[in-house]
Amino acid sequence: MNKELRDINIVKIQNLPTPAEYESSIPISETQRSFIFKGRQSIIDILSGQDDRLLAIVGPCSIHDVTAGIEYAKKLKKCSEKIASEILVLMRVYFEKPRTTIGWKGMIYDPHLNGSLDIQEGLKRARSFLSDLSDVGLLCATEFVDPITPQYIADFVSWAAIGARTAESQTHRQMASGLSMPVGIKNGTGGSIQLAADAIVAANSKHGFLGVDEHGNASIVMTNGNPNSHLVLRGGSNGPNYDETSVANAINILNKSHVSNKLIIDCSHANSNKNFELEPLVFQDVLNQRLTGNSNIAGMMIESHLKPGSQTLNENKPKDLEYGVSITDSCLGWEQTEELLLDAFEKLS
Repeated sequence: MNKELRDINIVKIQNLPTPAEYESSIPISETQRSFIFKGRQSIIDILSGQDDRLLAIVGPCSIHDVTAGIEYAKKLKKCSEKIASEILVLMRVYFEKPRTTIGWKGMIYDPHLNGSLDIQEGLKRARSFLSDLSDVGLLCATEFVDPITPQYIADFVSWAAIGARTAESQTHRQMASGLSMPVGIKNGTGGSIQLAADAIVAANSKHGFLGVDEHGNASIVMTNGNPNSHLVLRGGSNGPNYDETSVANAINILNKSHVSNKLIIDCSHANSNKNFELEPLVFQDVLNQRLTGNSNIAGMMIESHLKPGSQTLNENKPKDLEYGVSITDSCLGWEQTEELLLDAFEKLS
């Protein structure tokens, strides 16, 4: 090997256990398999209009503390049972965080919160956490950032997102085409809806690309295309896009692109101007659009944790973090989240 030409900037290449080995150590039970399969079908029915319930994807911006995550999940499960006739609740379970520049990239990449990059442990914790949530009785939603990650955890996931930063990426569009669950594709960070519509066209289509199989072998992956790809409005650099006019414009673009005109609206990110205190206002506005007849709005997303706000991760002192507070985007606290969901249930009823 010519060391002048290869791996100049590589510090280390470490073998990773295969997806099959992770599945063997943290298997999916028949009960979990049935629960997730039925959950995915329920989501598909909502997106196709066969089920007129509202989809609510609710939970922390990111999971960094599994204990707090499980406590949140149990509260969400209890609430979801009260509103299940009108609202199908999924828990937002994000282990990968795309960064605009640098920062903590999520539990899969840095589970110890100290920059040690113990990805082997991160994947183990992520898969274990998803298994635990299935046992709690909650369907899970996540964003896939690395195209290899789904091989390790996707069997536990009921809804997946392609984020605003990766919606234009051919790699992620191809990945979406092969995923086994419905995929929400966000508009670009600049706010472009056409970019997302183009991504949905691509995700609906057949592809062949390079990937890995369950044994970790480099492989050629051939896909059928994912017919359950859809738009997620999250605002952009020009401002929010959850209002009635913006939603109508988005539906028009989707129709012209000949893709699904059902969409989900993210109440956080640019739609709330990155201010968690505005999430309830966005939620109520979108709910009102739904109540006054806009059946194209299939669901909403809320960033929510046990306690409101956020905190900055100091890599030298992860033990000093406040329990139940996000270390990425600011989130609504649980009490206000529960009030929103229960109020929405009453109005939809």
